[in-house]
Amino acid sequence: MIGRRSFLAGAAGTATVAAAPWARAADAGDAALRAVLDGLAKLDSPAAKLKKLAGIDTHDLSPGALLELEAAREGLAIDARIAAIMPFGRLGRSPYSVTPSTGAWREPAAPDAADRIAADSTAVRNEAAAGIILPRDALDRAVAGLAKAAAGATGGVALALAEQGRLLASLAPRAGDPGVGRLPHGSEYFDLLIDRQFGGRDATAIHRRVMAKAREMTAEADELLARSGYTGRTTGQRFRAAFRDPRFLYADSEDGRNRAVADMNRWLGRARGRLPRLFESLPPECANVAVRRMTPVEEAAKKGGYRVLPSRDGAPGSYFVDLSDIRRRPDWSLASVVHHELLPGHMVQLPLDVRANPHAIRSEYTAGFAEGWAIYAEELMVRQGTFAGDDRARLGFLHWMLFRLGRSIIDTGVHSERWSVREARETLERMQGEPAFFATFDQDIQRVCLEPGARVGEALAWLALADRCGRGGATGLPRRHRAAIADGRLRLTSLDRRMLRNSRGKSIR
Repeated sequence: MIGRRSFLAGAAGTATVAAAPWARAADAGDAALRAVLDGLAKLDSPAAKLKKLAGIDTHDLSPGALLELEAAREGLAIDARIAAIMPFGRLGRSPYSVTPSTGAWREPAAPDAADRIAADSTAVRNEAAAGIILPRDALDRAVAGLAKAAAGATGGVALALAEQGRLLASLAPRAGDPGVGRLPHGSEYFDLLIDRQFGGRDATAIHRRVMAKAREMTAEADELLARSGYTGRTTGQRFRAAFRDPRFLYADSEDGRNRAVADMNRWLGRARGRLPRLFESLPPECANVAVRRMTPVEEAAKKGGYRVLPSRDGAPGSYFVDLSDIRRRPDWSLASVVHHELLPGHMVQLPLDVRANPHAIRSEYTAGFAEGWAIYAEELMVRQGTFAGDDRARLGFLHWMLFRLGRSIIDTGVHSERWSVREARETLERMQGEPAFFATFDQDIQRVCLEPGARVGEALAWLALADRCGRGGATGLPRRHRAAIADGRLRLTSLDRRMLRNSRGKSIR
């Protein structure tokens, strides 16, 4: 069980984080379980791997090791069912073996590239025989990518690439709309893909819930936009006007970029001061973080924003914000970024994950958790009153939430409700107006079409955390947060089990 420590006041009166016994000796049985998990890679099917986990005694496992076992058992059971109904593509990720971004063709310099590309071509033929063909837009992009790769290759690799390009091009007349719901067993397959990300099924019910959440946030956004004087037929049009209001844009200069970073660090300082209300204890590195400028070379190359996690030896953590196109980032849009990327978002949860050192198989079946926590962190700060009296910062929060809800809505829309690409794009235009700084509407739609369930998994993790951690209000909130993240990422059933034990005053073990 995690020891309970309070936050301490630093010499200057700022909140610092107290040390706590996060580095715990592994309980009996942990090493044995990890050895079993390591050995699963040698087995050739999810069913065989699942059988290997039968009969493992859970009583000698630490809380973190128990999460490993729970995730492995649930995830492998899901994969066993997927393998039975969709023995094509990349198990648990996509029904397509070759896409514009995946396949052996992406690594033409690999020693065995020709053989791997030929194997992918065989897989594509088998998929096509079962009616599984890339949507037309993705197929055209893959064919173009293959042609470019073949032009730069030689020998057997060039021949294999050219053959695969001809194969895909020959399938173009049969290519249809995206959406795995259109495939045999497609609805069940999509539900399983969602479940694999974090937990939870029934895409139709999920779609309804996320749509309701979007309507709630759209209504609030419309009220704030109208109060601020922005007009338009849709919420998206009004947001677009707000994003172009010169009063709130930073100068495209060194001074403008430095001011943006300084503003974000001021928000970060306020968030750091709120940590004692939200967590019983945290490792000291979690608060040792800051927003920083990219190097001039990175900015010129338009490198996307990225994180460097803080370390236990005192090296600070950083979020390097992308300000290359600073005129697209009004000041009111950055506060929520701080809470998502830094505190109490990724820079709280990810350092705890590093300490927990989850096995790769746990990470495989908890893919939606980290992003879900960071989205929850944004909403948590609003619930804590961080944006009280600041309509502009709250408007930025709402735009980010509609962006994240929009991703989930088009995921279920395309794959469960059988939306077209045009319907998906119109939905994003109507809700957001302005795309997220780092992803166009078209890029988001393309990814959703080829990676079904991923965006839904993130939204489900966020909503589950909001439901479970928010239950009971401020009373007991730090304990609920400890149950949610103290031992690293987890699945929905594990979250519920730990929350139930917490509510009964028991150890989270």
